[in-house]
Amino acid sequence: MSNKMFDFISLHQGEEKRESVLENIKQSISFRGSNLWILACAIVIASVGLNVNSTAVVIGAMLISPLMGPIVGAGFALAVFDFELLKRCGKNLLIATIVSLVVSAIYFFISPFKDAQPELLARTSPTIYDVLIAFFGGLVGVIALTRVEKGNPIPGVAIATALMPPLCTAGYGLAMGNFSYFFGAFYLYSINCFFICIATYFIVRYLKYTPVQFKNIRFEKQIRYGISFLLLLMIVPSFYLAYNLLKEKQFNDNVSKFIENEFTANGYTIIFKEIKYNTSPKKIELAFLSKRFSNEEEKQLNHRLNQYQIFNTSLIFKQGTQDLKKEILNELGTQNKALSEKDIIINNLQNEIKEFKFDDTETYKEIGILFPEAKNVSIGKFLLFPNSDSAKIETVVLFHHQEKEEIDTLKLKKWLIQKLSTNNIKLVELDKN
Repeated sequence: MSNKMFDFISLHQGEEKRESVLENIKQSISFRGSNLWILACAIVIASVGLNVNSTAVVIGAMLISPLMGPIVGAGFALAVFDFELLKRCGKNLLIATIVSLVVSAIYFFISPFKDAQPELLARTSPTIYDVLIAFFGGLVGVIALTRVEKGNPIPGVAIATALMPPLCTAGYGLAMGNFSYFFGAFYLYSINCFFICIATYFIVRYLKYTPVQFKNIRFEKQIRYGISFLLLLMIVPSFYLAYNLLKEKQFNDNVSKFIENEFTANGYTIIFKEIKYNTSPKKIELAFLSKRFSNEEEKQLNHRLNQYQIFNTSLIFKQGTQDLKKEILNELGTQNKALSEKDIIINNLQNEIKEFKFDDTETYKEIGILFPEAKNVSIGKFLLFPNSDSAKIETVVLFHHQEKEEIDTLKLKKWLIQKLSTNNIKLVELDKN
């Protein structure tokens, strides 16, 4: 029973002749002549797709890209200890990468459309999902290459592993002088290359391809030791990277849950959010449309982070008007350069008017019923500075009565304190004339 099960899942079923597999891999790693032209054209197509935010165009570019060849070849060379093949793959991958960066940078430099579209922004930072896609995409790719019937997996792998878009995004970063985009996108590209290569290595070792034999036994040992050390250098940092990305994903999920439960569920509108994972301590910076937190509330919320498994993290509220305006402008400026500072100023003024304006018609109706002596009542807020060391906003009730009837001001003030939930009430009687 166990043998039948093993045969059922065995990768040796339908396997291509190993000489043919090796020949196909060697042919696909070269970047000269037609392959180089195809790569350059694919880069331009992918850059156009990212520039105009067209997913279909980006997918088309990934389908015609020959970038997978040297990456799979490098994994194959590591598995069979073929040092010469490894050098050729490394050289050709370097050529392909440089050509891709140069072509994409030139395109974005001369393109009249400079805005970073969502398709492009999605390739500026790696996630744990990119690692999983690259690894399992690499597994599918090398399994398909070793089959007699190649089938549909190869085009699918080219789309899933997405080597072209991050390279084009890195070229965009170079053209725009935005090195955070460049390093983030190139980091994503490097992750894809590493994990496709490692996946290839595992499958080739599992299929037990015959290692390359050397006449000089001592030289053969040196080559094997060298390649084994190189493989170790690739695998250990790669899995450490994957672990870090997984921890970052968990951190972001916990932060999202914290923000949802503590702020969004309470009706607070967030207008600015920035999460800094790679600082010590980590930082969560937030700003709200109208809510302002006291120092005591801020301390309580910082303590509450531990309940959401968010450790070594500082929660910071952006509540200063000038600093907040700069943060919002910087944040929005990266997403929509057409948004002007005038729009932010108008928005701030509208919020200030809303804060100091009192237009609760029900309250005015109640005053008319309870205190009919008060005429032409106006309620509003103003800033009262009792002295130079302190400042507080007090609610002021302005009323004007034209008849001689007196108003029970003590009763009116007590009612307003209860109604408006503040002790800072000032009653001002205007001139009757």
